[in-house]
Amino acid sequence: MEKIEINNQSGRIDMYLMEYLGYSRSYIQNLIKNKTILVNDKETKSSYNIKNGDIITINDIKEEVMDVAAEDIPLDIVYEDNDVIVINKPNGMVVHPAPGNYSGTLVNALKYYSDNLSDINGEFRPGIVHRIDAYTTGLLMIAKNNKAHEVLAKELEEKKTTRKYVALVWGVIEHDRGTIDAPIGRDEKDRKKMCVTSVNSKKAITHFKVLERFKDATLIELSLETGRTHQIRVHMNYINHPVVNDPVYGKRKLINDEGQCLHAKTLGFIHPTTGKYMEFDSELPNKFENILNKFREGEL
Repeated sequence: MEKIEINNQSGRIDMYLMEYLGYSRSYIQNLIKNKTILVNDKETKSSYNIKNGDIITINDIKEEVMDVAAEDIPLDIVYEDNDVIVINKPNGMVVHPAPGNYSGTLVNALKYYSDNLSDINGEFRPGIVHRIDAYTTGLLMIAKNNKAHEVLAKELEEKKTTRKYVALVWGVIEHDRGTIDAPIGRDEKDRKKMCVTSVNSKKAITHFKVLERFKDATLIELSLETGRTHQIRVHMNYINHPVVNDPVYGKRKLINDEGQCLHAKTLGFIHPTTGKYMEFDSELPNKFENILNKFREGEL
């Protein structure tokens, strides 16, 4: 059994627990339906909006046997050759399987699409060199063989990979540019949540520049020197400009339940075989654009 006390969080309980536990939304909804998850010792609904002071009780969850099946799920492939695939990941898609989330992931789709994927990261993460959050959209590189995987992973480690994100954050950022240099580690109270801390943490650096300002929000471009879990979301929350529509680190009410306004827009790397630098760009998804336009039109 695990108990979670809600502090400075809002939004649907299923969205919050999806991020907190690392399980799929449908699995969380089933747990709630089966009364495995309670709020203030009472039954609840997946649509319940959590509030400060709520106590969420998670009773024992039975472990499931993981079976990663190939699934015919459409992929938005930006580029492909014999070594690498660049994919534009949609909103809501988890990158690789985890307990309670064995289907509908990018890995399930990749296993159906190709028999040629690196196996360095094991059976459950074939081809996966790096990842982004389920409700973060944008570009990912996939390795089709182990040699390519090793080269691309080394580029990431040596900070040779270009990764640029676009985010809509709450509040008006006055400075045109900025750098957040703050170590990130596991939140001692929430095991699935990260935070800025000096305890068991790793160096994390995020650079940002302002693209557009609104009455109560700012559109920014971000680049990463490090790749910590939830880095952008944690860093922006740390400076009191949380990502709009973030169900875990956001300090404002969710506009909808369609994912945070964070998009991996640009991805660049040195090709593992040719040695030539390649860079790819993607458009903001419609759901992000719809929220952005509401700010532009003064509706939010």
